[in-house]
Amino acid sequence: MIALLLFAFIPVVIGLGMSFFNVNIFFNGTKFVGLQNFVRFLSDSRAINSIWHTVYFTVLETPVQVLVGVLCAAALSRNTRFNRFCRSTFYIPVVCSLTAIGLVFNMLLDPNIGWFPHLLTRIGMTAPDFFGNAHWAMPTIAFLTVWKSFGVTMIIMLTAVQAISPSLYESAEMDGASRAQQFFHVTIPQCIPALGFCVLTNLTGSMQVFDQIFVTTGGGPNFKTESTVQYIYNRGFAAPYELGYASTVATVLFIIIAILAVGSNLYMSHKEQQMR
Repeated sequence: MIALLLFAFIPVVIGLGMSFFNVNIFFNGTKFVGLQNFVRFLSDSRAINSIWHTVYFTVLETPVQVLVGVLCAAALSRNTRFNRFCRSTFYIPVVCSLTAIGLVFNMLLDPNIGWFPHLLTRIGMTAPDFFGNAHWAMPTIAFLTVWKSFGVTMIIMLTAVQAISPSLYESAEMDGASRAQQFFHVTIPQCIPALGFCVLTNLTGSMQVFDQIFVTTGGGPNFKTESTVQYIYNRGFAAPYELGYASTVATVLFIIIAILAVGSNLYMSHKEQQMR
């Protein structure tokens, strides 16, 4: 509770308070401006666009990551040697640095020296500039994020799948249910709490995307992949060091994430009640 107070509640309160001031990172010339920073935000097209970019990334990444994690958990639920090997292999990217993975993907997909573009060229295809093209950049970042993180969803869902009573599958099989029907009518309903947790954590995490964008595109081309957290960083911790305005944007992002988190939690709770 003390850690939560120190590292969650107090920073939120401080950030909210700073959003009403014009203050830089050096705290020189601090001035109370009331709601002016929020009015400025509403007319800041770059800030608004950064939110849409973040939402776009979340829409691309969260459903795919949860889906891949659930399917892998269902497919690898039996404790065979091969399945244990696959689980370990799929989980390895989770423990790797997201920054390092971003740099590796940057080299692999580089149009000049990258292995994958070279392969596409050799088979007669035109290799796109995965991180330099506005249409390809965000889907590529979402893909590398899914590859790095789906192992967490897989492990959580695997625990839920293995906790399901075998008698439920036996009853479904006796009733003539196929494997697909068992998955949708037995596995998924029994895993709703774990599934809700995965959706919630992935949703809130995706809305705070920063590292992989920072090391791959830097927000480019032409700010087309700049996320809200990166915009906050650029405003508050790079020239002109507008920490007060950066806190305003952070407060708006916090409110959006809170609304999404509460909404998704209520929806998943409702679905859980329906499944009972």
